[in-house]
Amino acid sequence: MALQFGVFDHIEPVPDMPLDQIYRDRLVQIERLDSAGFFAYHLAEHHTPAVHSLAPSQNVFLAAVSQRTTRLRFGPCVYVLPLHHPVRLIEEISMLDNLSGGRMEIGVGRGGVIEAYFWGQESDIEVNQARYLETLDVILNGLSHDELNHKGEFYNFEELPMRLRPKQAPYPPMWYMRNVETSAITGMHSIIVGNLDGFEANVKRYKELWEEHQGPGTLTAQGEEPKIGLVNHLVVAETDEEAIEIAAPAWEHYKWNLGTPRRLEVEKRGLTQFQGERARMRPANQPDREARKDLFSELESAEVQRRRANPGGLEHSAGRGAGAGFGVIAGCPDTIKEYMEEYVATGANYFVASFQWGSLTHEQSMRSLELFATEIMPHYMETPVTGSAV
Repeated sequence: MALQFGVFDHIEPVPDMPLDQIYRDRLVQIERLDSAGFFAYHLAEHHTPAVHSLAPSQNVFLAAVSQRTTRLRFGPCVYVLPLHHPVRLIEEISMLDNLSGGRMEIGVGRGGVIEAYFWGQESDIEVNQARYLETLDVILNGLSHDELNHKGEFYNFEELPMRLRPKQAPYPPMWYMRNVETSAITGMHSIIVGNLDGFEANVKRYKELWEEHQGPGTLTAQGEEPKIGLVNHLVVAETDEEAIEIAAPAWEHYKWNLGTPRRLEVEKRGLTQFQGERARMRPANQPDREARKDLFSELESAEVQRRRANPGGLEHSAGRGAGAGFGVIAGCPDTIKEYMEEYVATGANYFVASFQWGSLTHEQSMRSLELFATEIMPHYMETPVTGSAV
């Protein structure tokens, strides 16, 4: 089964490196994604006091991406919709889609109430969800019509001319992250955050719900086959030992970046409403994030069971999903190919890589990307792309 390949990115701090250099290095990496034949670049949104995103205004960085690439599609994954004014997003999405010749992809999500609190909004989970739903409705309405009419709880617009329109009709492709049920029910592509153990169940659940709610064989609003993929944090090196040596300290740094600064800020301010189980609150009546493996996963083959009992990479030796619900896949190209065979067996059609995270340097990430693009990707792409390193 042919795969398409994407990249998920936070743009984290790099120890002892100035911000302008981090941006320049990342754009070099993205140019290589373009020449290697990656489908899309997905950029996360996080704001202070978080430290794991140095591109809190995704559209500013993506404007640069639009001018440094020719084939690569790109977009947020996700826009944290409660933090955005919908008309501003409509205008900026339209600008990016036209600047890039119609290569924009739109990921949407609710974000968390901790971020909403520091943004100066209500920290009520149900209000946060209501803001998300209404903002999404306004955006889709405005992107697909010549004028915007909307009457809601947070926004009211009457015959507002939509002077800017996206190049793609009715609007750029839509993505939802972390929940296959929401993705399928709303007709969006899906990216899952987790590990391979439960991924097959999520793929099967996504496909079943897509058929139930969109119809068998139904394509997306843009006429595409719905995509589902898993974020995979990768380190590829000449040997397994070298890859693991590089990945292990970087992974610890990544976990600290992802969770510690916000937690420390919450504790310092005594914000008990965001501690413990309350930190993971979700709106009422929301579908489960993870499909039940016992209901939606196929029985593993003996070969897959053998590989999982005798792993070659850090993803296994660290424990699947160790730390923050993720896992690392680290190894030489042959080891990564073993993992890829398991991935393909899930029925997924999209592979989402992450090449620079934690304390990984630009040089380490570029080497990993180069090995992946030249030694691994061509075996799984329908039409391999020939491209040279920058």
